[in-house]
Amino acid sequence: MSLSPALRDAAFRWIADDPDPDTRLELQTVLARAMGGDAAAADELADRMAGPLTFGTAGLRGPVRAGPNGMNRAVVIRTTAGLAAWLKANGHVGTVFVGRDARHGSEDFATAAAGVLAGAGFTVRVLPGPLPTPVLAFLVKRHDAVAGVQITASHNPPADNGYKLYLKGGGQIVPPEDREIEAAIRGVPAAVSVPRSDDYLPVSDAEVDEYLERVASLPRGTARDLRVALTPMHGVGGATAVEALRRAGFTDVRVVREQAVPDPAFPTVAFPNPEEPGAADRLLELAAAEDADLAIALDPDADRCALGVRERDGSWRMLRGDETGVLLGSLVLSTTDSADPLVATTIVSSSLLKSIAAAHGARYAETLTGFKWLVRAGDGLVFAYEEALGNCVDPAHVNDKDGISAAVVACDLAAGLKASGRTLLDALDQLAVDHGLHLTDQVSLRFTDLSRIGALMARLRAQPPGGFAFEDLLPGADVVRLTREGVRVVVRPSGTEPKLKAYLEVVEPVSDDLPAARDRARARLAELRAQVSELLTP
Repeated sequence: MSLSPALRDAAFRWIADDPDPDTRLELQTVLARAMGGDAAAADELADRMAGPLTFGTAGLRGPVRAGPNGMNRAVVIRTTAGLAAWLKANGHVGTVFVGRDARHGSEDFATAAAGVLAGAGFTVRVLPGPLPTPVLAFLVKRHDAVAGVQITASHNPPADNGYKLYLKGGGQIVPPEDREIEAAIRGVPAAVSVPRSDDYLPVSDAEVDEYLERVASLPRGTARDLRVALTPMHGVGGATAVEALRRAGFTDVRVVREQAVPDPAFPTVAFPNPEEPGAADRLLELAAAEDADLAIALDPDADRCALGVRERDGSWRMLRGDETGVLLGSLVLSTTDSADPLVATTIVSSSLLKSIAAAHGARYAETLTGFKWLVRAGDGLVFAYEEALGNCVDPAHVNDKDGISAAVVACDLAAGLKASGRTLLDALDQLAVDHGLHLTDQVSLRFTDLSRIGALMARLRAQPPGGFAFEDLLPGADVVRLTREGVRVVVRPSGTEPKLKAYLEVVEPVSDDLPAARDRARARLAELRAQVSELLTP
């Protein structure tokens, strides 16, 4: 494309209003190339100026770069000024916690956010260095703060960063709060004009210790003989996880050395996401070499936890998120003190938790995807999970997914099973016998052109496949659900990545032959996967 006068003038205005000399120069360079007739630079400038970033499933996320459609100091300043204005307009005045991970720009962005909030008159507490997101969520709830800001892009690619927002009670924002805050951001003056102050205070080590003590208190069993292989995947969860496990009594923890220290380049993984094929290979290699009983992978901000197990043939594999979720949910339901417990999962997760809840006489709820909905499932919530490796095992104290506490509870479960001569796979087999074999899978398509995702969803709605009951969840959610006896398919765009996802489930009754039932279920799932892959071919 060629450079239009409107785009040129918008870029000049943004450059003039940007308080960061580095990003001013960055955008000036792209603009100069575009003004010189470079069509690729004009395209890049149009993309950079196509913002602002908007709140998705887990807050703002975008590439670290200059311009309104990226994560940079100017965007963080204006976003935080909008948040401050919205909080004040709604009578929320008090303490705000600010935390960060170790990604590119995170320290600078956290400092900018803290400065804006302090300049707006809030009592601001800044976490001491890069720490897991659940620590911030815990502090917001424990200290009855009016908000919390975590600078993180979680498991996104290395070039990205993000801005995750918690409100009073420690839950993430939901509509209409997100749109109201975005409207407040649009009313903010130029970033260079936003008042800032360095009158903020650090969170003490003793306050971080409150989180560790709470997590260490979660195990209900007494067994502690367990060897654990663990990776923080170049993120910020390693030291916190090892210390939480130590305090809980699990001291035999072996960490993947190459991935132990925070590194924003994530050099040993293509994508720092435990769900991605190959991401946990080094963890499983360590587990096999060290003869571990359990493998644990945290995502980079440690709010998600993936478990790896040894198969009966001696090989290792990662459990699916649904497998981990039903194991932890079953344990929580069997040990809860609640007289009327509620468990929850999302519309794309396995339906097995519903059957488990019924067997325990517990209430069950399904929500839209995202923990911002799960933690609002209802009163008496004792456990929630989503298939994307998110587990909330202690909602009374962390009102969001928490990979650290999930890891501790998983160790409690694995150690108890080991003491009785059983494994997590044995526990999964027993759930299959009791409730039917539930197998899940996912078809995930990554796009660089986001318009293709919308086109595929539109085509699916216009031409739904035969042989299924068809349900469209619009306008409440951009989700399509296909069902038939013992089969369910849910299709939706990802809220955090440029992907279209289809979530598959088959349910196979188990009589007295679990291996035969598993063979039948696997064949049905493979057939379903091929059918859905063909259906979603662009």
